[in-house]
Parts: sequence; C-alpha cells; structure tokens
Amino acid sequence: MNVISAVIQDNSNVYYFDSDKFNIKIGNKIIVEIDKSLYIAEVTNINIKDYDKESEIKKIKRIATKKDIQNNAKNIKDSQNAFIMCKKLINKYKLDMNLLNASYTFDRKQLIFQFTSDNRVDFRELAKELASIYKTRIELRQIGARDKAKSIGGIGVCGMQLCCKRFLHDIDSVSINMAKNQGLALNPNKINGSCGRLLCCLKYEDCDYCEAKKGMPQIGATVKTKYGEGKVISTMICKRTYKVDIPDYGIVEIQMDNK
Repeated sequence: MNVISAVIQDNSNVYYFDSDKFNIKIGNKIIVEIDKSLYIAEVTNINIKDYDKESEIKKIKRIATKKDIQNNAKNIKDSQNAFIMCKKLINKYKLDMNLLNASYTFDRKQLIFQFTSDNRVDFRELAKELASIYKTRIELRQIGARDKAKSIGGIGVCGMQLCCKRFLHDIDSVSINMAKNQGLALNPNKINGSCGRLLCCLKYEDCDYCEAKKGMPQIGATVKTKYGEGKVISTMICKRTYKVDIPDYGIVEIQMDNK
C-alpha cells in the first residue's frame, strides 16, 4: 500500500489515500470518495511510510481531468450563489447564526453550509427551503471557534498566516498546562489566538519543556544549597536553572545537572 495525503479544497481537512493504482505527484488534483460522496482534493504528500491507521485510508477514484477541474469551478461558483441565498433566508427566518461558507461535494450530492452561533439553532425550516431550491441533500454544520479560524484564515500574533490555515490540517487539543509548562503569564491576550482559544503553537514544544522540567523544583519550594536553605523564587526551564532567595545571603542561581 502506497499511502498519500491530500487536502479537500473546500474545508482544508487532510485525508489519507491508497495510491497504488495511480502515478501521483505532489500538487496533483484527484477525485476521491469520502463518506459515499465524491470530492476534489490536492495531493500534499506521497510515499508516507509511518501511517498505520489503515481503517482511515480512503479511496481514490481517479486523477482529476480537465473536465473535472472545469466542473469543480462551476461547483464553486454555484456554491457562492447558494451562500448569498442562504444569507437571505437566515434573515427571513431571523436565525441567530453567522454563515461562514457554502460548498458542494464534487458529485453535487450534498450542499454543505458552515456557520457559527453561540446557541443551538433550530434551522429545520431553513433546511427545507434550501432543499426545495437546490434539489440536493442539505447539511447545515455548526462549527467552533477553531474551525472558524481555520476556515476564514488570518494573521497570528507572530505576524504570519494562521497555522491552522497554512499547514495545521489536524487540530490537536491544547491545554492551559502547556502554557504553565513554559512559564508563560496566563494572560488571555498573550496565550490566546485569533480564534479566542489557546494558541495551537503552545503544543509544538510542550514535550521539550516537560522533559526540561524534570527534576526541577517548584516555585515556592524550600531547597537546600551549599549557600544555605532558601526558597525558590523563579525557574529558567530552557537553561535548567533556578533562583533561590537565601536569608542573610541573598539570591543565588543554581544550575541543574545536565540531563
């Protein structure tokens, strides 16, 4: 089995496929089957050696032809018109929902609308009217803040395009402990991203910080040093040092043994 990865163009989600029957290169457009519907996807990686979740590997129907790409362009244009219509109907039914995008599956068996809302939304009448207009299966999908940021993109606090939009196709959970492990001030303005949730990049170096912290004392702990007994007032995780306030002596910096 020759495993490749590809991104579904409408939602930036990455999926994995068996490409044994095809000569596929990075950047190729392919027609794929996911949940009994067809999508057009762009190949992002080939010859993946360490992917072991065979049950999640999807089917490739064919390499996209010129006609397929033309049909996909028509789907995108029709989706944009459907987005405008859905916005009008949302106003008509006075629904508390913020519509983000609309997209057809490649085979047009499904028309998917993504939206955000702070509350649960009863969109049954909206779905019925959309189905009567477009004569296909309608899915109204409520998504969270992270998925919204991934969908619309933006610039992060680092000055670069949001990771979730640029390359982070699978969004992992991020916990407040990751910020604590790095000794960051727990200020929402500093540790939250554009989506209002914890920065995804807090996870990138978390394993290294956890490893570097091993054996280091907690701030506030009482420790013995060659200068006397004192209280730990700060730690420098990357340097593997900590400062101790020793009565009648002062503040000293202690270097941990190299790991």
